[in-house]
Amino acid sequence: MRKPIQRIMVYIDGSEQSIIAAQYAICLAASSGAELIACYIVNTTALEDLLRARIFLQDEQAEYGHDMEADAERYLNYVSELAARKGVTATRKSGRGSVHKEIVDAVREYDVDLLVIGELSPIRSRRDEFYDEAERAMRAAPCSVLIVKNEDRVCEMYESVE
Repeated sequence: MRKPIQRIMVYIDGSEQSIIAAQYAICLAASSGAELIACYIVNTTALEDLLRARIFLQDEQAEYGHDMEADAERYLNYVSELAARKGVTATRKSGRGSVHKEIVDAVREYDVDLLVIGELSPIRSRRDEFYDEAERAMRAAPCSVLIVKNEDRVCEMYESVE
């Protein structure tokens, strides 16, 4: 019989919620023997929108894009270190583009069984709901999705993994 969860992907965006989600995904991978993929997407769509709105100049867009790529590398390194401390190897996936589309493409590429994301931010308007990339990915993902909540419990669980 095939294990129900063979590959877990956690979406990292640099927020505290995404790091908590990574800790939870590490716990799941450690206890189930599943592969773990840490995914960070640089939101180039937002950068293009800022350029079109004339908030950024072309040079500023490029510089900010490089900064975002450095952030991606730093957060993926951090999650890899968190995983290694618990005996889990994390495959790193970074990309550029429309976040929800890139996440869904990565889920398909890696044949992911479970997408793990951090707690969604509160919706203040229908516009916020439409532009929340994690929520859009959650709705479009072709696999089960787990939204991680309860930071204290997750931290306690992560610390208890040997």
